[in-house]
Amino acid sequence: MATNSFKKDFDIARPYLKWAGGKTQLLLELEKRLPLFILESGVIERYVEPFVGGGAMFFYLKNHYQVTESILLDVNPELIMAYRVIQSDVDKLITLLKNMETEHLSKGEEVRKENFYSIREEYNQKMQDMDYQNYGDEWIQRTALLIFLNKTCFNGLFRINSKGEFNVPFGRYRNPTICDEGNLQAVHHALEKTEILCRDFTHARHFIERNTLVYMDPPYRPLNSTSHFTSYSRERFNDQDQEKLAHFYREMDSKGAYLILSNSDPKNHDLKDNFFDELYSGYEIDRVPAKRNINSNTSSRGR
Repeated sequence: MATNSFKKDFDIARPYLKWAGGKTQLLLELEKRLPLFILESGVIERYVEPFVGGGAMFFYLKNHYQVTESILLDVNPELIMAYRVIQSDVDKLITLLKNMETEHLSKGEEVRKENFYSIREEYNQKMQDMDYQNYGDEWIQRTALLIFLNKTCFNGLFRINSKGEFNVPFGRYRNPTICDEGNLQAVHHALEKTEILCRDFTHARHFIERNTLVYMDPPYRPLNSTSHFTSYSRERFNDQDQEKLAHFYREMDSKGAYLILSNSDPKNHDLKDNFFDELYSGYEIDRVPAKRNINSNTSSRGR
Protein backbone atom coordinates (compact mmCIF):
# COMPACT_ATOMS: atom_id res chain seq x y z
CA MET A 1 0.00 0.00 0.00
CA ALA A 2 1.35 3.43 -0.88
CA THR A 3 1.07 6.35 1.49
CA ASN A 4 1.02 10.08 0.80
CA SER A 5 4.57 11.39 1.13
CA PHE A 6 3.39 14.97 1.72
CA LYS A 7 1.91 13.86 5.05
CA LYS A 8 5.38 13.72 6.59
CA ASP A 9 5.29 17.45 7.27
CA PHE A 10 1.96 17.45 9.08
CA ASP A 11 0.14 15.58 11.79
CA ILE A 12 -2.16 12.79 10.67
CA ALA A 13 -5.61 14.27 10.13
CA ARG A 14 -8.53 12.90 12.11
CA PRO A 15 -12.11 14.10 12.72
CA TYR A 16 -12.11 17.57 14.29
CA LEU A 17 -15.56 16.99 15.82
CA LYS A 18 -16.77 14.07 17.89
CA TRP A 19 -19.62 12.74 15.78
CA ALA A 20 -22.13 10.15 16.90
CA GLY A 21 -22.00 7.23 14.51
CA GLY A 22 -18.43 8.08 13.50
CA LYS A 23 -16.54 5.33 11.72
CA THR A 24 -13.12 5.47 13.40
CA GLN A 25 -13.54 2.00 14.94
CA LEU A 26 -14.52 0.47 11.58
CA LEU A 27 -11.82 1.98 9.37
CA LEU A 28 -9.81 -1.22 8.98
CA GLU A 29 -12.98 -3.17 8.15
CA LEU A 30 -13.90 -0.56 5.55
CA GLU A 31 -10.40 -0.56 4.11
CA LYS A 32 -10.55 -4.33 3.55
CA ARG A 33 -13.45 -3.70 1.19
CA LEU A 34 -11.68 -1.20 -1.05
CA PRO A 35 -11.19 -2.27 -4.68
CA LEU A 36 -8.06 -4.38 -5.13
CA PHE A 37 -6.47 -1.95 -7.59
CA ILE A 38 -6.68 0.83 -4.99
CA LEU A 39 -5.16 -1.37 -2.28
CA GLU A 40 -2.31 -2.30 -4.63
CA SER A 41 -1.64 1.10 -6.18
CA GLY A 42 -2.41 3.34 -3.22
CA VAL A 43 -4.10 5.77 -5.61
CA ILE A 44 -7.72 7.01 -5.58
CA GLU A 45 -8.52 9.21 -8.57
CA ARG A 46 -11.88 10.47 -7.30
CA TYR A 47 -13.53 10.01 -3.91
CA VAL A 48 -17.12 11.02 -3.14
CA GLU A 49 -18.77 10.93 0.29
CA PRO A 50 -22.44 12.02 0.25
CA PHE A 51 -22.88 11.92 4.08
CA VAL A 52 -19.51 13.17 5.30
CA GLY A 53 -20.40 13.67 9.00
CA GLY A 54 -17.23 13.58 11.08
CA GLY A 55 -15.21 12.50 8.05
CA ALA A 56 -13.33 9.57 9.62
CA MET A 57 -13.20 7.57 6.38
CA PHE A 58 -12.20 10.61 4.32
CA PHE A 59 -9.34 11.50 6.64
CA TYR A 60 -8.15 7.90 6.80
CA LEU A 61 -7.99 7.70 3.02
CA LYS A 62 -6.21 11.05 2.75
CA ASN A 63 -3.65 9.89 5.33
CA HIS A 64 -2.91 6.54 3.68
CA TYR A 65 -3.64 6.96 -0.03
CA GLN A 66 -2.95 9.41 -2.81
CA VAL A 67 -6.37 10.95 -3.38
CA THR A 68 -6.39 13.08 -6.51
CA GLU A 69 -9.85 14.61 -6.09
CA SER A 70 -12.49 14.58 -3.32
CA ILE A 71 -16.10 15.72 -3.12
CA LEU A 72 -17.74 15.85 0.31
CA LEU A 73 -21.47 16.48 0.83
CA ASP A 74 -23.83 16.73 3.79
CA VAL A 75 -27.23 18.32 4.40
CA ASN A 76 -26.12 19.84 7.72
CA PRO A 77 -25.22 23.49 6.98
CA GLU A 78 -23.39 23.96 10.28
CA LEU A 79 -21.12 21.01 9.54
CA ILE A 80 -20.39 22.08 5.97
CA MET A 81 -19.71 25.62 7.19
CA ALA A 82 -17.07 24.28 9.59
CA TYR A 83 -15.37 22.20 6.89
CA ARG A 84 -15.16 25.21 4.61
CA VAL A 85 -13.80 27.46 7.35
CA ILE A 86 -11.03 24.99 8.18
CA GLN A 87 -10.29 24.69 4.47
CA SER A 88 -10.09 28.48 3.96
CA ASP A 89 -9.30 30.22 7.27
CA VAL A 90 -7.77 27.73 9.68
CA ASP A 91 -5.32 30.21 11.23
CA LYS A 92 -8.05 32.69 12.16
CA LEU A 93 -10.12 29.84 13.59
CA ILE A 94 -7.20 28.58 15.68
CA THR A 95 -6.65 32.07 17.14
CA LEU A 96 -10.31 32.27 18.22
CA LEU A 97 -10.28 28.76 19.71
CA LYS A 98 -7.05 29.38 21.63
CA ASN A 99 -8.58 32.46 23.24
CA MET A 100 -11.77 30.57 24.09
CA GLU A 101 -9.80 27.69 25.57
CA THR A 102 -7.63 29.95 27.72
CA GLU A 103 -10.65 31.81 29.05
CA HIS A 104 -12.70 28.67 29.69
CA LEU A 105 -9.97 26.71 31.48
CA SER A 106 -9.15 29.66 33.74
CA LYS A 107 -12.59 29.38 35.36
CA GLY A 108 -13.89 27.09 38.10
CA GLU A 109 -16.39 24.37 37.20
CA GLU A 110 -19.55 26.33 38.03
CA VAL A 111 -18.38 29.35 36.06
CA ARG A 112 -17.39 27.07 33.19
CA LYS A 113 -20.91 25.69 33.23
CA GLU A 114 -22.37 29.20 33.07
CA ASN A 115 -19.97 30.04 30.24
CA PHE A 116 -21.02 26.92 28.32
CA TYR A 117 -24.73 27.71 28.51
CA SER A 118 -24.10 31.34 27.60
CA ILE A 119 -22.23 30.28 24.47
CA ARG A 120 -24.87 27.65 23.65
CA GLU A 121 -27.59 30.30 23.90
CA GLU A 122 -25.61 32.65 21.65
CA TYR A 123 -25.07 29.85 19.15
CA ASN A 124 -28.78 28.98 19.00
CA GLN A 125 -29.97 32.59 18.83
CA LYS A 126 -27.78 33.33 15.83
CA MET A 127 -28.81 30.18 13.95
CA GLN A 128 -31.97 31.69 12.46
CA ASP A 129 -30.11 34.67 11.01
CA MET A 130 -27.09 32.83 9.60
CA ASP A 131 -26.33 33.28 5.93
CA TYR A 132 -25.15 29.82 4.89
CA GLN A 133 -24.81 30.82 1.24
CA ASN A 134 -22.17 33.54 1.36
CA TYR A 135 -18.85 32.93 3.10
CA GLY A 136 -17.88 35.61 5.61
CA ASP A 137 -16.16 36.32 8.94
CA GLU A 138 -19.29 35.27 10.81
CA TRP A 139 -18.67 31.73 9.53
CA ILE A 140 -15.32 31.67 11.33
CA GLN A 141 -16.86 32.95 14.57
CA ARG A 142 -19.67 30.43 14.37
CA THR A 143 -17.35 27.52 13.64
CA ALA A 144 -15.37 28.43 16.75
CA LEU A 145 -18.60 28.30 18.79
CA LEU A 146 -19.52 24.94 17.25
CA ILE A 147 -16.15 23.36 18.05
CA PHE A 148 -16.19 24.82 21.57
CA LEU A 149 -19.61 23.31 22.26
CA ASN A 150 -18.60 19.96 20.78
CA LYS A 151 -15.49 19.79 22.97
CA THR A 152 -17.18 20.87 26.20
CA CYS A 153 -20.68 19.37 26.03
CA PHE A 154 -21.79 16.07 27.55
CA ASN A 155 -20.30 13.08 25.72
CA GLY A 156 -18.90 15.43 23.07
CA LEU A 157 -21.77 15.23 20.58
CA PHE A 158 -23.55 17.26 17.96
CA ARG A 159 -27.31 16.95 18.36
CA ILE A 160 -30.15 19.34 17.58
CA ASN A 161 -33.83 19.30 18.46
CA SER A 162 -36.83 19.71 16.14
CA LYS A 163 -36.38 23.50 16.24
CA GLY A 164 -32.85 23.14 14.94
CA GLU A 165 -31.28 24.14 18.28
CA PHE A 166 -28.16 22.57 19.72
CA ASN A 167 -29.44 20.97 22.93
CA VAL A 168 -26.62 18.86 24.44
CA PRO A 169 -25.97 19.76 28.11
CA PHE A 170 -22.70 20.75 29.77
CA GLY A 171 -20.00 18.11 30.13
CA ARG A 172 -17.83 18.00 33.24
CA TYR A 173 -14.33 17.72 31.76
CA ARG A 174 -11.31 18.75 33.79
CA ASN A 175 -9.09 19.95 30.93
CA PRO A 176 -10.87 19.66 27.58
CA THR A 177 -8.77 20.33 24.47
CA ILE A 178 -10.82 22.99 22.75
CA CYS A 179 -8.13 24.02 20.28
CA ASP A 180 -6.30 21.05 18.78
CA GLU A 181 -4.04 23.16 16.58
CA GLY A 182 -2.05 20.28 15.12
CA ASN A 183 -5.13 18.40 13.99
CA LEU A 184 -6.85 21.51 12.63
CA GLN A 185 -3.78 22.21 10.50
CA ALA A 186 -3.72 18.57 9.35
CA VAL A 187 -7.42 18.74 8.46
CA HIS A 188 -6.75 21.96 6.56
CA HIS A 189 -4.14 20.21 4.42
CA ALA A 190 -6.34 17.13 3.97
CA LEU A 191 -9.06 19.36 2.52
CA GLU A 192 -6.86 20.51 -0.34
CA LYS A 193 -8.28 19.57 -3.76
CA THR A 194 -11.64 18.95 -2.08
CA GLU A 195 -15.05 20.30 -3.06
CA ILE A 196 -17.36 20.74 -0.06
CA LEU A 197 -21.10 21.05 -0.65
CA CYS A 198 -24.21 21.41 1.49
CA ARG A 199 -26.49 19.19 -0.54
CA ASP A 200 -28.75 16.15 -0.35
CA PHE A 201 -27.00 12.86 -1.15
CA THR A 202 -28.66 12.67 -4.56
CA HIS A 203 -26.63 15.69 -5.68
CA ALA A 204 -23.56 13.45 -5.56
CA ARG A 205 -24.68 11.82 -8.81
CA HIS A 206 -23.19 14.80 -10.66
CA PHE A 207 -19.71 13.75 -9.52
CA ILE A 208 -19.95 9.95 -9.62
CA GLU A 209 -18.78 8.14 -12.72
CA ARG A 210 -17.06 4.90 -13.64
CA ASN A 211 -14.33 3.92 -11.12
CA THR A 212 -15.29 6.66 -8.64
CA LEU A 213 -14.91 5.44 -5.05
CA VAL A 214 -18.04 6.26 -3.04
CA TYR A 215 -18.60 5.71 0.68
CA MET A 216 -22.13 6.23 1.98
CA ASP A 217 -22.70 6.50 5.71
CA PRO A 218 -26.31 7.72 6.09
CA PRO A 219 -28.05 8.46 9.39
CA TYR A 220 -28.60 5.05 10.89
CA ARG A 221 -31.95 3.36 10.96
CA PRO A 222 -32.90 3.16 14.67
CA LEU A 223 -32.28 -0.29 16.12
CA ASN A 224 -35.56 -0.15 18.03
CA SER A 225 -38.35 2.24 18.97
CA THR A 226 -36.35 3.74 21.87
CA SER A 227 -32.99 4.21 20.18
CA HIS A 228 -33.68 7.44 18.28
CA PHE A 229 -30.86 9.90 18.86
CA THR A 230 -32.94 12.95 17.80
CA SER A 231 -30.86 14.14 14.86
CA TYR A 232 -27.70 15.74 13.47
CA SER A 233 -29.75 18.02 11.20
CA ARG A 234 -33.35 19.22 11.02
CA GLU A 235 -34.09 16.67 8.33
CA ARG A 236 -34.99 13.21 9.60
CA PHE A 237 -33.90 10.13 7.67
CA ASN A 238 -36.77 7.65 7.71
CA ASP A 239 -37.39 4.31 5.99
CA GLN A 240 -38.58 6.06 2.84
CA ASP A 241 -35.25 7.89 2.71
CA GLN A 242 -33.41 4.59 3.19
CA GLU A 243 -35.36 3.19 0.23
CA LYS A 244 -34.52 6.28 -1.83
CA LEU A 245 -30.86 5.78 -0.94
CA ALA A 246 -30.98 2.11 -2.01
CA HIS A 247 -32.36 3.20 -5.39
CA PHE A 248 -29.56 5.77 -5.65
CA TYR A 249 -27.04 3.05 -4.75
CA ARG A 250 -28.25 0.88 -7.62
CA GLU A 251 -28.20 3.85 -9.97
CA MET A 252 -24.56 4.62 -9.07
CA ASP A 253 -23.68 0.94 -9.43
CA SER A 254 -24.99 1.05 -12.98
CA LYS A 255 -22.48 3.82 -13.68
CA GLY A 256 -19.63 1.50 -12.73
CA ALA A 257 -18.71 3.25 -9.47
CA TYR A 258 -17.15 1.42 -6.53
CA LEU A 259 -19.61 1.59 -3.63
CA ILE A 260 -19.41 0.94 0.12
CA LEU A 261 -22.36 1.66 2.41
CA SER A 262 -22.79 1.17 6.16
CA ASN A 263 -25.82 1.13 8.45
CA SER A 264 -27.09 -0.29 11.72
CA ASP A 265 -28.23 -3.92 11.67
CA PRO A 266 -31.89 -4.35 12.71
CA LYS A 267 -31.20 -8.05 13.33
CA ASN A 268 -29.47 -7.02 16.56
CA HIS A 269 -32.97 -6.69 17.99
CA ASP A 270 -35.13 -8.68 15.62
CA LEU A 271 -33.68 -11.61 13.68
CA LYS A 272 -36.72 -11.53 11.41
CA ASP A 273 -36.13 -7.92 10.34
CA ASN A 274 -34.87 -8.22 6.76
CA PHE A 275 -35.21 -4.53 5.88
CA PHE A 276 -31.67 -4.08 4.56
CA ASP A 277 -31.30 -7.63 3.29
CA GLU A 278 -34.26 -7.02 1.01
CA LEU A 279 -33.33 -3.44 0.18
CA TYR A 280 -29.84 -4.45 -0.98
CA SER A 281 -30.61 -7.89 -2.31
CA GLY A 282 -28.06 -8.92 -4.92
CA TYR A 283 -25.22 -7.13 -3.13
CA GLU A 284 -22.72 -8.49 -0.64
CA ILE A 285 -23.77 -7.66 2.92
CA ASP A 286 -21.21 -8.09 5.69
CA ARG A 287 -22.06 -7.87 9.38
CA VAL A 288 -19.27 -6.56 11.61
CA PRO A 289 -19.20 -5.76 15.35
CA ALA A 290 -19.13 -2.13 16.45
CA LYS A 291 -19.47 -0.49 19.85
CA ARG A 292 -22.40 1.75 20.65
CA ASN A 293 -21.06 4.63 22.73
CA ILE A 294 -23.68 7.39 22.63
CA ASN A 295 -26.41 5.89 24.80
CA SER A 296 -26.82 7.86 28.03
CA ASN A 297 -27.43 4.55 29.78
CA THR A 298 -24.03 2.86 29.92
CA SER A 299 -25.67 -0.56 30.28
CA SER A 300 -27.10 -0.08 26.79
CA ARG A 301 -23.69 0.51 25.27
CA GLY A 302 -22.05 -2.49 23.73
CA ARG A 303 -21.09 -4.31 20.55
